[in-house]
Amino acid sequence: MLPYLDGKVLLLDKPMRWTSFDVVRKVRNLTRVNKVGHAGTLDPLATGLLIVCTGKFTKKINEYMGMEKEYTGTFTLGATTATYDLESEPGEQTDLSQLTSDAVYAATKEFTGPIMQTPPQHSAIKKDGKPVYLSARKGIEVKLEPRPVTIYAFEIEKIELPLVHFRVICSTGTYIRSLANDFGAALGVGGYMSSLCRTRIGEFKLSDAQEMDELEKEITFLKR
Repeated sequence: MLPYLDGKVLLLDKPMRWTSFDVVRKVRNLTRVNKVGHAGTLDPLATGLLIVCTGKFTKKINEYMGMEKEYTGTFTLGATTATYDLESEPGEQTDLSQLTSDAVYAATKEFTGPIMQTPPQHSAIKKDGKPVYLSARKGIEVKLEPRPVTIYAFEIEKIELPLVHFRVICSTGTYIRSLANDFGAALGVGGYMSSLCRTRIGEFKLSDAQEMDELEKEITFLKR
């Protein structure tokens, strides 16, 4: 597959429950090109734009990873989960009857601009050479230091308690799961990320991305 061997930048819409590496593995298998990588992980329960590079364009991965990201999705208020999303079961429910829309909108200001954010325990960040999620799965808490990130925009698009629909533009390194957990804590009711879609990376848009089956059909056609 010469075009892919020489190098291509693929904009792909990652399916629900696929890992980012599942997408990379699929591209490798389809193209028979070994040199394939992605420019920024999406969690299995997230969907949306994943940039995959082949051949010589893998050299651009760090450049793409450093670009700002845009996400839409939902936070569910009134409970927390160990993973900050639906990979784990929500705990005890909190009464939301006293929570006002004004309070929800106001809380976004606390998380707009440069902030310090602690990554989730269930994340691929490495501590002493091992991803911390391996310890988290055994119930071992690893001390993670807060890191500087920037939230350029944090908009509430709709409130349907317990769901809050949001749009976020942020710097690389931002965990939307941590934002959900911290946002719920700031409101005093708890919260977790219940859906997430990455809609943009720099100037690359989800609207220009291919579905995985579209890519497969395109490559199958090229092989003829």
